[in-house]
Amino acid sequence: MDRRNLIKLASAASLPAALFPAGNLMAQASPARTDDARQGKATKRLLLMSSSRKGNLPYLAHADAQFHRALQGHAKRVLFIPYAAVVPSFSDFEAQVTPVFERLGYACESIHRYADPKAAVASAEAIVMGGGNTFALLKRLYEADLIGAIRDRVLGGMPYVGWSAGANVAGPTMRTTNDMPVVEPPSLKALNLVPFQINPHFISGKPPGFNGESREERLAEFFVLNSSVRVLALPEGTGLFVEGDYATVMGEAPALRLRGGMPAVSLPDGTRFALTD
Repeated sequence: MDRRNLIKLASAASLPAALFPAGNLMAQASPARTDDARQGKATKRLLLMSSSRKGNLPYLAHADAQFHRALQGHAKRVLFIPYAAVVPSFSDFEAQVTPVFERLGYACESIHRYADPKAAVASAEAIVMGGGNTFALLKRLYEADLIGAIRDRVLGGMPYVGWSAGANVAGPTMRTTNDMPVVEPPSLKALNLVPFQINPHFISGKPPGFNGESREERLAEFFVLNSSVRVLALPEGTGLFVEGDYATVMGEAPALRLRGGMPAVSLPDGTRFALTD
């Protein structure tokens, strides 16, 4: 797609040129607000991470502070859900993740060790949803009848940590995943733990010689058909910590808040905003 057609697509979506690499001046987020979480109600706690790696760092090595912020003082053990795995086995995925959490002081066990997945969710202190293929993840969550079970526990105050596919399914649907549909889930509706779509692994532009759509072009297409839906794009290494009705950006690369007909908003590290913004 050439630049002229791209601008036409952005115009059709009422999406500003600020979303695109050639026009990278973006609006800034509004000042942080004070948390006014209602007393007597459970406080929702989520950590939604773009990726399991940042640059050349080892697996999940960038996320120590993010994990502690979500879990410390709220859980001593985590229930790992490896359902996004396609190439590695669930056991291999568990073996990769468990040492990371044990090093930080949290016991970790995979849900595939349990005969009754719903009972495992019901007794969990926290849930960790690993990355991989979002279509496979959502299909397996439906097959195990866990969509409602996980949502109820998280809305009741149980911490939820997810990266990549595990972050994507925290939104209302998985429609802003980057993955190939290797399987077909019964629905694209996901956990709906935050009121906006997540686009993990966001990267601006495209490398020289690449003639496929850039991430900006794909999101522009999304807004042509879904002009009222909000999207939060997370670059690799960046996460979003949600506590109650507010969220805070964590990571060196700013997140982007996107909405049809509105300027793209850059959300640098430490930016705090209401989930309804």
